Amino acid sequence: MSEKPGNQTPNTPDVSETELRNMKVDELRREARDEHISGASGMRKEELVKEVAAVRQEGHDGGRNQGSRSDAKDPQDLGAGPDGGKVRYGDESSKSLKYSQEITSTEEEPEREGRSLATTHHEVIRQWAEERGGVPATVDGTEHGDHLGVLRIDFRDKDANLREVSWEEWFKTFDDRRLNFIYQEQRTDGSQSNFFRLENPEREDA
Repeated sequence: MSEKPGNQTPNTPDVSETELRNMKVDELRREARDEHISGASGMRKEELVKEVAAVRQEGHDGGRNQGSRSDAKDPQDLGAGPDGGKVRYGDESSKSLKYSQEITSTEEEPEREGRSLATTHHEVIRQWAEERGGVPATVDGTEHGDHLGVLRIDFRDKDANLREVSWEEWFKTFDDRRLNFIYQEQRTDGSQSNFFRLENPEREDA
């Protein structure tokens, strides 16, 4: 007896690029983030389709059980932080904070391109930085004893005075100072934005 095509289904997963192409760009970006694909916010639709399809195929092929993408890219989920990602307000909160869209989950998307966003969610901040090749850093010479000085994200293309630190150190200081992370995902033209600002709601500047 010949083997029916249907019996081969487990070896031929349904990873339909056509189905993906019918999705909106923001939906594709959400899918890409769920699959821990870096740089998703700067990809065009066709790139997103190819990347998501490839990762889904890899998952069906058992690649994830062999320590592939999801294991390699997310060795540790940093979680939401002590305030659950919610913005911290104070007497000196800036207008830009008040008019920013609050992001409290890695699942949330900007309401529109160029939208100003604000969060304290650790994993949201880490993913945003790493999608842009950024690492947690402090400005050398601004330390306070054993405590980190001014916090920054180092994109390795600007300031020689920045010193890389661990995310654990960075977020401990971030939370101790009750900072907010104000940022953009895309510019108004849809291109990837590296804009961010750290703000202390009690004295406006970090």
